[in-house]
Amino acid sequence: MTDASTRLSTDTVTLSPSYKLPVGIVLLSLPLFFVKLWAGAILAILGLFLLYQTNSIRLLFTPTALEVRRNDSLLKTFPYAEWESWKVFWPAVPILFYFKEVNSIHFLPVLFAPEALREQLQAHAPERAV
Repeated sequence: MTDASTRLSTDTVTLSPSYKLPVGIVLLSLPLFFVKLWAGAILAILGLFLLYQTNSIRLLFTPTALEVRRNDSLLKTFPYAEWESWKVFWPAVPILFYFKEVNSIHFLPVLFAPEALREQLQAHAPERAV
């Protein structure tokens, strides 16, 4: 287990938030304000939205499923048995996490510690990595 994750119980790991992506988007929007005001505003709004999501969304790796929670409310559960594949895009600068279930595809921005995410994915669904 890394410092970037916390254990709720002996079998559940909650990933710590990472503010790198939303802060980076907000910072990229600043010079864009001088080029195209509307484009800078849209990018800034996206960055602020992701900042809010980073503060409120948590990923929990349980023994049987990935849980997505907002504050303490369960939003969705994704059983590992239904996963077909997963990938973290741009490993050097991880910005997007993709996983495919039997009946659906999911994309999540990397709003949590990327090293801990990879570690937990390898522990819970190693044979499904793309």
